[in-house]
Amino acid sequence: MDHPRELAVEAPRVWDRPVVSVPVLICLSLVGGQLPSFSAGANLYTLGTGGALIWVGLSNRVPRRPAPRRLPGGAVWWLLPVTVFGVFEGVTFFLAAGDEFPTFSRLADPFLEDELVRSAAWFAWLSAFWGLVRR
Repeated sequence: MDHPRELAVEAPRVWDRPVVSVPVLICLSLVGGQLPSFSAGANLYTLGTGGALIWVGLSNRVPRRPAPRRLPGGAVWWLLPVTVFGVFEGVTFFLAAGDEFPTFSRLADPFLEDELVRSAAWFAWLSAFWGLVRR
């Protein structure tokens, strides 16, 4: 007796399971946390890990989780502060306002001086990016 294809579940690949992906993200974040803020090495590492995650997401190498059919009504209210933050950060960065009018990234730099805090921020960034890759 044949089973309908809709009921069949594809087994996740070994490297796609949380037992493998979470330790990999932890290792990547520990390496990123050791790099000083705004250094050339940190910028290259950010571009490299971000580019690799974009490539994995676009190459369809990971199984996709179903996206929500419709965003809840409260999600629209999150777009306003995120948009304002993005525009403000971009304008101050491109205008190179300097110390008189620093970006949010420069203001957060004293908090990120500790390697452990910087590694935790890296882990949050990589986990969020990995969640986007899976969508």
